[in-house]
Parts: sequence; C-alpha cells; structure tokens
Amino acid sequence: MQTPMGSGFTAASTADDVIEGIDLRGKVAIVTGGYSGLGKETVRALRSAGADVLVPARDVARASAELADLDRVAVDELDLLDPASIDAFADRFLATGRPLHILVNSAGIMANPLTRDARGYESQFATNHLGHFQLTRRLLPALRRADGARVVAVSSRGHRYSAVDFGDPNFEHREYTPWSAYGQSKTANVLFAVELDERERANGIRAFAVHPGSIMDTNLSRFTDRESLRNGGFLDENDQPVIDPARGLKTPEQGAATQVWCAVSPQLDGFGGVYCEDVDIAPLRSSKEPDVGVVTVVRGTYGVLPYAVDRDNARRLWKLSEELLDRS
Repeated sequence: MQTPMGSGFTAASTADDVIEGIDLRGKVAIVTGGYSGLGKETVRALRSAGADVLVPARDVARASAELADLDRVAVDELDLLDPASIDAFADRFLATGRPLHILVNSAGIMANPLTRDARGYESQFATNHLGHFQLTRRLLPALRRADGARVVAVSSRGHRYSAVDFGDPNFEHREYTPWSAYGQSKTANVLFAVELDERERANGIRAFAVHPGSIMDTNLSRFTDRESLRNGGFLDENDQPVIDPARGLKTPEQGAATQVWCAVSPQLDGFGGVYCEDVDIAPLRSSKEPDVGVVTVVRGTYGVLPYAVDRDNARRLWKLSEELLDRS
C-alpha cells in the first residue's frame, strides 16, 4: 500500500488545484490549527468547495478575527494540552448530532525548549500526538455517523529524527533535544493514522498521515533561530523564505495541497493507513534508522521510514496512548 500511485499532481500543486471539481456541500469538517498557516489554507479550500468548517482554537478571539472574512466557518474553544477542554469540545460537537466527514489534525508545535503540561507530559508529544489522539477518539461517533469519513494527521519529514521511545516518551530519563522530541511526535502522528485506519475502516473511516512540505511563512518555526534556517537552506540571505517545491520548500497554498488531497480526493477511495507527500502516496524508505543529523532541506520526495508505518509499533503506540490518557 505504501507505494506512489501517480496522482497526476506535483510538489508545486496547490490546495485549489486538488479541490477543483470536488463538491463538499452538506459536509462537515473540523480543522485544528485552522486559523493560521497551513491550517487556514486547508479551511479556505474546504469551505470553497461548500463544506461547513469548525475550527477549534485555544485563543477564540484571535481565531475568530483571522477567519472573519470566511462564511460557513465557525470557531470553538479547544486546548490540546488540556484533557478536560478536549472532552468539552467533543461533547459540544457530539450534542449537535451532526456527522463529521473530515477531521484534519493540523495544529502543532515544533522544536521548542523542554516544557511539560499539567500531567508532566512533554509538550510536543502531548500537543502533536496525545491531544489529537484524545480528540479523534472522542469524535468517533460523529465520524462513524458520516458513513464515509477521513481523518488526516499532519506529520512531517521530521519523523526521520526519531522513532517513538516507548520506554520514555516524555524524556523523564533521557536527555531532551528539541528535534528528537519533534521527530518522535511526528512519527507518532504516522503510527496513529496507521492504527486508526486499521481499527475503523469497517466503520467507514479512513486515515492518512501527511508531510505538507517545509513552509516558513507560518508560526511553526518560531523556536528555530534565523541563522540555523539560513544554514539549512530554508531562508535566503535576506531572511526571506526560499520557495522551491522540488526541494519541499513551499508556499502555504502548496503546503496545504497534500492534506486537502487526503481529505477529499476520490483517487484515495479504498486507501488508508498510508503516509503521503507531494500530493501522492510516498515511497517506503530503505533505511530503518532515524536520521539524527543536521536539520537541512531534503531534496525531492523523501518517503517514510519503516518504523513509522510498522503495524506492531502502531498497535503499541495506541496502547501506550490509552494508558497515558487513563493516568491523567
């Protein structure tokens, strides 16, 4: 299954390109992180095809202001680091009785200094994975009600920096480094999609993991210094984003294309549990080991490392995630 299909799109394709001709009237979508960067582009594309879109946000006032020019887009309160907030958001949505056709888990943080939530969980793992894990499980009744739903987990080529450390996911006994923590959380996003698809495909739910590309015009890189981004090839000498889709350096419109494609494209009917990039199913990498080198631009399609789509790892992560949530 983890084999490119030849979608006909390219690394330079935009969200508008992939949603052309798609009719989402009567469909309901939830997009976390949907008021900035890639998330906002995803919201804009889904809404342009007729979907009603709900954007969960910790800062409701800011999100409402960012989305004020878009009709059929609503904002509700949600903090991915707060289990009670996640449950309350899910309860409010489930109480409406509406089906949920599309869930795009796009919110995230990247390479921040070590911080922990109120439970003591490392913040990147807690935000990027555990919060979305809890949210998706709580919304399963609405996803099942859609009789054909898709869940998109926004991952990254950054999964190459670390597998999931099942013995110490929260860096309680090992040295913390921002990029290994980020890599672990992005690997977790892929494994989550693999296991969710396996568990829920009989209920009409298919799940996908996505690398959107490297997009500097977002808040995601705020913890990375300018010099590192210049040395890595992400910024030019004037600190402006380098745009080169063939090397994965994309505009937000190009970056949102793969997650929108996974959310709506009929080309993916019958598929699920796969990792996608450049608007296609990505190839499986031959290497089995994390790449712990310097953070630099990856040329061309990178693919997915085997540990990130391993079924045993996916089942193990699901069990671990349930245990961590039960403790909170």
